Amino acid sequence: MSRPLDIVVLGLSLASSWGNGHATTFRSLLRGVHRLGHRVLFLERQVPWYDGDHRDLPDPDFCDLAFYGDRGALEQRFAERVRAADAVIVGSYVPEGVPVIDWVLATAEGVTGFYDIDTPVTLARLERGDEAYLARRQIPGFDVYFSFTGGPTLERLQSEFGARSAEALYCSVEAARYAPTGETPVWDLGYLGTYSDDRQPTLEALLIEPARRLPHCRFVVAGPQYPATIDWPGNVDRIEHLPPAEHASFYSRQRYTLNVTRADMIAAGWSPSVRLFEAAACGTPIVSDSWKGLEAILPGGVRTVQGTDEVVALLQQADAAQRSAMAEAARRVVLADHTGDARAAEFAAAIHRLLEAGRDREIARTALHPVA
Repeated sequence: MSRPLDIVVLGLSLASSWGNGHATTFRSLLRGVHRLGHRVLFLERQVPWYDGDHRDLPDPDFCDLAFYGDRGALEQRFAERVRAADAVIVGSYVPEGVPVIDWVLATAEGVTGFYDIDTPVTLARLERGDEAYLARRQIPGFDVYFSFTGGPTLERLQSEFGARSAEALYCSVEAARYAPTGETPVWDLGYLGTYSDDRQPTLEALLIEPARRLPHCRFVVAGPQYPATIDWPGNVDRIEHLPPAEHASFYSRQRYTLNVTRADMIAAGWSPSVRLFEAAACGTPIVSDSWKGLEAILPGGVRTVQGTDEVVALLQQADAAQRSAMAEAARRVVLADHTGDARAAEFAAAIHRLLEAGRDREIARTALHPVA
């Protein structure tokens, strides 16, 4: 058995799931890491929009969580932990990410990694010269680039962006918290997601317009930051924020749930959202826009649609057996391959490999240049 690891993670948020998918992704992964016996310190920048009532996990029982007020406080308080850790991982969208990464790469003596929960968005931004949380020059400095996106993007990270190693680390689901509740469906189609400009046209076509055409059906959209200018049909319920503790009930009360993917992620393919895995674990049939890799990730478990007419036709069908078979296929795959425990095992194994490779290189250097 591999020895326990001491890991430091600097991420966007662990304590607040409000308006982001990072928190639930980190929670699932790090709970699995904890169950494997490893120690984790999660460092989070204290910001007002994730504070107060928006902080729904202030004291996790699976890792140490510490907040810092600014970069100076981060460096002063946590330099020794970062220096001594077996691995230090920085996530995407960390505030002041570029100087934080420079400090980590200069300070850490163990494995360094970047965990990109937004890979296609990150690469598109870098190509435009937008380096808000990661600079292109920093990518070769990491020992490993963990990517939310798999497929051809991994090769691209190495060949075009100079990553030493690129590994898929998809989002995952906490199986103990996401399961069918047995509740009676009250919505014919639902969606969970924060407002996004590039997702909104798809949401309009695949949920809002079907709601207008099917006034006898019920729909729901949960998530914050939707503009007041949106004309919601009367049969669309709105939930401003849905805490993770209520996700399983939310999914279980839908006949179908909708997955909508950002444009950059559709272009890259192989970018399953955490919501996709959550819905599948809850046994809810999934309707989704189409992108490369979806069928390989959830074979037989997703119904892809191209527009309003297909959604309307699907909702007018009453084939409960087909819905059940599709949902069960997705649930089987997720419970086998996409749980927090499965992802944690991949994550820890990668760190152990990199540590071992570093020791091998050090042994080889010592043999070539022995100390007198």
